[in-house]
Amino acid sequence: MEHVIIDSSQDGLPAVASRAGRVPEPGAVEAEFAGADGTLVQRRWAGAAVAVRFEQLPPVAPFPVVPGRRWGPGWWWSATTGGHVMHGSQAMCTQLMLLDRDPRVVGLSARPVRLIWRDPDSGRDLTWVPQVFARYADGRALLADCPASSKPAGERAARAAAVLGAACAAVGFTYRRLVPPEQVVAANVRWLAGYRHPRYRDAGGLGKAVLEAFTSPRALMAGAAAAGEVLSALPVLYHALWSGRLTADLTRPLGGHTLVGPGPSGPVADGSEREQQAH
Repeated sequence: MEHVIIDSSQDGLPAVASRAGRVPEPGAVEAEFAGADGTLVQRRWAGAAVAVRFEQLPPVAPFPVVPGRRWGPGWWWSATTGGHVMHGSQAMCTQLMLLDRDPRVVGLSARPVRLIWRDPDSGRDLTWVPQVFARYADGRALLADCPASSKPAGERAARAAAVLGAACAAVGFTYRRLVPPEQVVAANVRWLAGYRHPRYRDAGGLGKAVLEAFTSPRALMAGAAAAGEVLSALPVLYHALWSGRLTADLTRPLGGHTLVGPGPSGPVADGSEREQQAH
């Protein structure tokens, strides 16, 4: 039995009929990943998805170094895991940053699995290594690629997206091509990410004072001044905005006049449980 998938290369957009193609039965898809001793292991995807903690695995393949490009492989320190996650491009680094800020995410890894299948049309064995794996607190998981633009995927990427989408759906996972965020949002979150380490949560003992200063929405700088000495309060404030304990409109440039208000209540919403695990 084969599924016919019409792929939209971007999550939430209408499917594109020209990208239709035959997709193998998810049960026929294989997974390749690093075993405990570092050697590669190949298993049926359906079984591996249930048994393997992909968020704990190293990359199954190195990130390529492309001569002439200004951006090469690097590392992102994750507030979610308390460790480093490798990335291969600026677009991927940005998406790791956004996932790291998501309070629902409890695990992150880069390229931990290669999916292998036989193409129903050509009969060839094909492979694809998605760039990011994210584990959510409720056990769900995301496999994702991080294109540098929101343009439709090329033919090979679109066909792979169809296969990965069906394979992930069969095991309760999700596959997405993560569209780059707006430039202002990315710049704001990148600034807040500079204060993502748990040491800023209550730096100088100002954690409680900062939250109390924004029980009602007020300008960022006015609240910082109300919480204590401004230069001491700002790192705590930025950490609270990163973790979601405080909120602001990040679609506009962040500044002294930005309105900041209280965030959702509860340990999952404010990220406190994650910070305790990462600390």
